[in-house]
Amino acid sequence: MTPAPDPARYDLDALRTRLLPERGGDVDDSIPQLAAADPDLCALAIALPDGTVRRSRDADVPFSIQSAVKPFLFALALADTDGDALDRVGIEPTGESFDAIKLESGTGRPPNPMVNAGALLTASLVEGGDPDERAGRIARGLAAFAGRELDVDEDVAHNEHLLGDRNHALAHLMRAEGTLAVSADDAVAVYARACATLVDAATLAVMGATLALGGVNPCTGDRVIPERVARDVVSVMATCGVYDGSGRWMRAVGIPAKSSVSGAIVLSAPGRLGAATVSPPLDAQGTSVRGHRASEVLSEELDLHSFATRHG
Repeated sequence: MTPAPDPARYDLDALRTRLLPERGGDVDDSIPQLAAADPDLCALAIALPDGTVRRSRDADVPFSIQSAVKPFLFALALADTDGDALDRVGIEPTGESFDAIKLESGTGRPPNPMVNAGALLTASLVEGGDPDERAGRIARGLAAFAGRELDVDEDVAHNEHLLGDRNHALAHLMRAEGTLAVSADDAVAVYARACATLVDAATLAVMGATLALGGVNPCTGDRVIPERVARDVVSVMATCGVYDGSGRWMRAVGIPAKSSVSGAIVLSAPGRLGAATVSPPLDAQGTSVRGHRASEVLSEELDLHSFATRHG
């Protein structure tokens, strides 16, 4: 059996060149800033346990993190509530879209933290007595995952809040069910600001690696979250991170991941590495077309599939 290439020497620019001819998918147009994204943007990065970050061309181009923030919100909520967040949100896949107006029957809980209802709730559970304090806690937490300070695109945050009608509907529904303790508008505002956090592919790969490595940032050496929290988050990424495509994703790619309407995908290969891709054109499930293909190639060529049988 031919050994897998060393990730520290893997040629990400060559993979990027292989991906560029793919022209499928459509850029998300839910807010003006996403609609204006460059469909030709394509970047990849890998973050390794020793702190090495491999990156392709354009891996330093900033974009709003959008739904790729959800695993990190879940992690912060678990850490801040000492695990009690697991009683407030389900962990089962839905087979439905990320913004489906649906809660668990009988409990009124969001079905899992990777859909919008779940992220609205987990963002409301982080420490803080008001929206500004919770937003500040999230900003500090995301910075710890990234190993650097992160900016927020204020225009994106404003439009996410203003135009997020389905998020407002979900928040009001959770309020009516007694699931959401803060006001609907406060919940949407905090979540919108988290989604507007600016990252790049290299930064997002480090964030994914922090989860993959049990909650320790490989670049700073700082423990960001407890190991058990990281395990729980990566487990839910595996089952729910690509929405109603999660089963197909885990069969083909086999790496826990979270997709995003900005075209980003963050991947956490447990104990191995973190990776990220960004390319704005999306498939029908809201997953980057080029990013999906890139993830399949990385999984195969670096032998990262979680369920592959390894010998020797």
